Amino acid sequence: MKSITFPEKTIERLILYRRLLMNLDSGEKTNIFSHELAKLTGFTSAQIRRDLMLIGYSGSPVKGYEIKKLFESLSDFIDAAEPQSVAIIGLGQLGRAIVNYFRGRRQKLEITVAFDKDPSKIGKIVNGVPCFSIDELAKILEEHNIHIAILAIPESEAQAMGERLAEAGVKGILNYAPIKLHLAETVYVENRDMIMAVEKVAYFARHIDGKGIHESMS
Repeated sequence: MKSITFPEKTIERLILYRRLLMNLDSGEKTNIFSHELAKLTGFTSAQIRRDLMLIGYSGSPVKGYEIKKLFESLSDFIDAAEPQSVAIIGLGQLGRAIVNYFRGRRQKLEITVAFDKDPSKIGKIVNGVPCFSIDELAKILEEHNIHIAILAIPESEAQAMGERLAEAGVKGILNYAPIKLHLAETVYVENRDMIMAVEKVAYFARHIDGKGIHESMS
């Protein structure tokens, strides 16, 4: 099942379902219906049922989905069999915030090394994550078998660093620099421009009324 490539939006929905189930109080609620997940996600019940059938999980018309088993099925699909290590490039304010936030939140995914060019940061440990010189990038990535990286560096350095990571064998990059990376198709890139996201929110905030976004904007 894991060898099949699914559309990005499908994977995003499956990850969201798991996160919602993770936040439910399993002691209070043991089963959930697709229409309940629909209310929590904004997707249709039919869409949710289709998504879950894709990973080989189906519920009962009477009892719905058993939360624990559904969570386990989603985790088996989303996560690798063995824990995956992640490198973060840049230990400025954003990089440190990401390290601190991510620590211990996922069993199969962990930031294990950081890189920076600032001599004052090299050799330091931030929330259990050691910082290495950027000059050691390829060597450390190979030693730790790391193929995933997070970029938390200035826009002017992002493209060159993305290319350098690709050359070092990285297959997936989460890019927080406000620039779209252009890399080979053998590298999956997720661009997260926070300023653009805030600008989008600010735009719609100006155009919303008591009933929501105007029809002409939908």
